[in-house]
Amino acid sequence: MNTTLVVMAAGMGSRFGGLKQMEPIGPKGEALLDFSVFDAKKAGFSKVVFIIKEAIEKDFKEFVGKRIEKMIDVEYVMQDVSSLPEGRKKPWGTTHAILCCKDTVKEPFAVINADDYYGANAFFDIKKHLENAKDFDFCMVSYDLEKTLSVNGTVARGCCEIEKGYLKDIIERKKINSDGKYTEDGETWIQLPRDTKVSMNLWGFTPALFAELEKEFDSFIKTADLQNDECLIPTVVDRLIKSGAATVKTYSNRDKWYGITYREDKQEVQKAIKKLCDEGLYDGI
Repeated sequence: MNTTLVVMAAGMGSRFGGLKQMEPIGPKGEALLDFSVFDAKKAGFSKVVFIIKEAIEKDFKEFVGKRIEKMIDVEYVMQDVSSLPEGRKKPWGTTHAILCCKDTVKEPFAVINADDYYGANAFFDIKKHLENAKDFDFCMVSYDLEKTLSVNGTVARGCCEIEKGYLKDIIERKKINSDGKYTEDGETWIQLPRDTKVSMNLWGFTPALFAELEKEFDSFIKTADLQNDECLIPTVVDRLIKSGAATVKTYSNRDKWYGITYREDKQEVQKAIKKLCDEGLYDGI
């Protein structure tokens, strides 16, 4: 069965201070997404769809796309930001980003962030699940919280409640420090268990999702604070789980996640990726 990797690459990287999706990380100047695409192809994915915005299209295709196109079939989808209200700088969020693929993606698909490294095992888990997935038989890969924190500042994570291998609930914690403590009011800090399972936006979906994304986004536009709110994919997933319309099989990942939230994170990630390359995991990339 053909499966597609959808890469969300239209973000601004405000805390990082630049376009993280194109930042050279690997020994040969590769971006983090080069390694994710390599891993996905190895797992059996047959195509990549990049969600980008028109403002970065030329640079993205020049500095990233040309490399990836030598590895696997590639398509590009533009996340339209022309409808943003005056004063808003960032796109509408992950729900809108994935919705932009509805006319391009007709087969089961995985979704990832362009600026995260997920590890090879994650893609094998998702691919195997999608081979036999029914319309609303979704999946995700979770990571231990302690493997996703930054020593350079707070991070936001979707903390998961998992029951018998399936996602039951997901709660967004927006300010988690390097010790695994989070705050909602900026004063009181609450400790999370280090092995709390968190979502890093690695999902497996079928095309049945797109109709639900349309419903969610239409509702969002009518009721949200259009200057600040984002329409996020966990919101849609949570609604479908709570209504009994969908199940989300959860695979706990054995690899360490790497990502760059802050510019100071870059050196550590470069060192880790170099080690993986030196071990021969990415020969031929």
